[in-house]
Amino acid sequence: MRERHGYPRFSFSAAFPQSSLFVPPSGFSEFSLDSYHLICYFEAMNKEEVKSIYSKYSSVYDMVFGHVFSPRIKMGIERSRIAEGDRVIEVGVGTGISLTSYSPQCKVVGIDLTRKMLEQARQKKELHKLDHVELFEMDGENMTFGDDTFDHAVAAFVITVVPNPEKMVSEMKRVTKKGGSILILNHFCSNNGFISSVEKVFSPLCEKWGWRSDISLDLLSNHCNLHITEVFKKNRLDPWSIIVATNNK
Repeated sequence: MRERHGYPRFSFSAAFPQSSLFVPPSGFSEFSLDSYHLICYFEAMNKEEVKSIYSKYSSVYDMVFGHVFSPRIKMGIERSRIAEGDRVIEVGVGTGISLTSYSPQCKVVGIDLTRKMLEQARQKKELHKLDHVELFEMDGENMTFGDDTFDHAVAAFVITVVPNPEKMVSEMKRVTKKGGSILILNHFCSNNGFISSVEKVFSPLCEKWGWRSDISLDLLSNHCNLHITEVFKKNRLDPWSIIVATNNK
């Protein structure tokens, strides 16, 4: 069998014998599709699911999550060493809940995969006259910005939403200057063995709602090689953690 990029060939007939539950995408055959392209296909499919789910959430997202997420984002930004004149990239800016928390003395670029969420963010930009903010429809796992474009990076409540969080963090590190801060806010699965096992069991259900519940903090420190300088919460029982890291690329 031939391989591409070190990935072995994938056979639909072997993986799904006599199955009508999975139909190969149009134009693909098991002679032309290796597992590298299969991974790309499934990631693209998951992104379409994310866009569909959050398009439906867009009109009620602020009402449901705004009062919960906003104070935590503000706490994180205040601890992120963002100074006057700095350029900040926020990945997964969503409806723009965070936008009024940034100083108008810095330059903020917000990106999101879901157009309807961005429409809400653009309304906030106009309403609050946030001339220091720019918004783009863009995939956080494949940003079009050059290396070292930004001084700092922010990802608020998005790590457990994207299909490939390691790839997204890698992109955040790439577009952020060495030594810049990387702020990540999210729920991470518990260190308690029993609670963690429950979270993993419920993760497939949570995915139907648009996020995963089985991501651990270890993903950031080990798999993503982030130099974490601070981990804190709004209060001791808060399910969401605020992570401040230094870009150590």
